[in-house]
Amino acid sequence: MIHESAIIDLGAEIHPDAKIWHFVHVCAGAKVAERVVLGQNVYVGPGVEIGAGTRVQNNVSVYEGVCLEDEVFVGPSVVFTNVKFPRAHVSRRHQFGKTVVRRGATIGANATIVCGVEIGEFSMVGAGAVVTKDVPPYALVIGVPAQVVGRMCECGVPLDGEHCPECAKS
Repeated sequence: MIHESAIIDLGAEIHPDAKIWHFVHVCAGAKVAERVVLGQNVYVGPGVEIGAGTRVQNNVSVYEGVCLEDEVFVGPSVVFTNVKFPRAHVSRRHQFGKTVVRRGATIGANATIVCGVEIGEFSMVGAGAVVTKDVPPYALVIGVPAQVVGRMCECGVPLDGEHCPECAKS
């Protein structure tokens, strides 16, 4: 399903069962896998890869240099950057930092992800956090700058000691 207001550039690869909502723009060279949902007003830059089952909520720009692996959740109005020291009068396209969000990770609403970091699998970035360094797998990070404050289960619940209180995994 691709909404009639969406713009899909020639050369973008969209899996037939992806859902693309109002006012989305997917650039040439981007790859959108199966079961992906792109919410209203999402921008997907050239060369961006979005893995299977990923959900990108409203008002998110996924710029060139960002890779979202399978089953990632990106909350509303999350900000990805791709240059560390931008200037309007200096071209730094050759300096785009690579950002990788690993399988199963969640990024909360209004978080900012500074380019060049890796967000570990099944980790969770709290709403409004500013991520300036790598996030370990299964970590819960919050704050400005984001700091590790706990561990997460694959089911999305904070771990209570060694075992998940909801699904009993360790």
